[in-house]
Amino acid sequence: FLLIVSQVLASAAGMGLDGLNIPAGICNMAAGALYLTIALFLTRLFVEKVLHQSVESVGLTRLRIDGKWIVTAVLLPAAVTGIYLLLPGGFVRSEMTGGEMFAAICAGVFFTGIAAGFVEEIVFRGVILHLIKAKWGPTAAVLLPSVLFGAVHIIGMDFSPVSCLLVLSAGTMVGIMFSLAADRGGSVGSSAVIHTVWNLVMVTDVLHITTAQGAYGSPLLSAVIPWENALLTGGDFGVEASVISAAGYGAVCCLVLLAGRNRKK
Repeated sequence: FLLIVSQVLASAAGMGLDGLNIPAGICNMAAGALYLTIALFLTRLFVEKVLHQSVESVGLTRLRIDGKWIVTAVLLPAAVTGIYLLLPGGFVRSEMTGGEMFAAICAGVFFTGIAAGFVEEIVFRGVILHLIKAKWGPTAAVLLPSVLFGAVHIIGMDFSPVSCLLVLSAGTMVGIMFSLAADRGGSVGSSAVIHTVWNLVMVTDVLHITTAQGAYGSPLLSAVIPWENALLTGGDFGVEASVISAAGYGAVCCLVLLAGRNRKK
């Protein structure tokens, strides 16, 4: 609910600015900043006034980010993208104007990338993870929000059964990856930086790996892959739900768990 309200208010404000003939790129920057600001305000209000807890108890004041998480954030989408780009396919450039490119980049960086990455982590790996961890322990705290994170990406979508299964599986796995990063990193900032960089590379309108030109709107650059296998394409959701992306999520999870085990030894 907090996510939806924050998005709606921020988007409405952005459209209001657009109605004043302010450049679309500036409107998108403002919408991203408002999304993050409104979500932080509403989350803090919810934690303190409804849950009657401090923001410290749900990990919202410690946003430190160790260098290893920044390295992970860069290597994961680079590896997944690199695998797709090495396989057969072709590139299609957008026919956007300069202003449209600027608007698309601003929306991707400020709204889809930074704002969405941090807001979703604050809610899922901040509030929800800490509340479940306090009640049922760390294992439940990692698994339950991750299943929920996968499920919310299906709600309201007209996906095929196979695509729903892929989204739920990959969404749960990526949720586990984010949860482990936040828990082992001691800060929601650890998962937020991974989520943000992933969104910037894989989700924005800058580059899309797709099976058909125009399948995801008008990105600046499309890498068109000539496959129909849902396991490789991610089905209706896209390559984020593919087995290649899932392998990347799983590899990060294994590395985090292995690093934690070695540290204990």
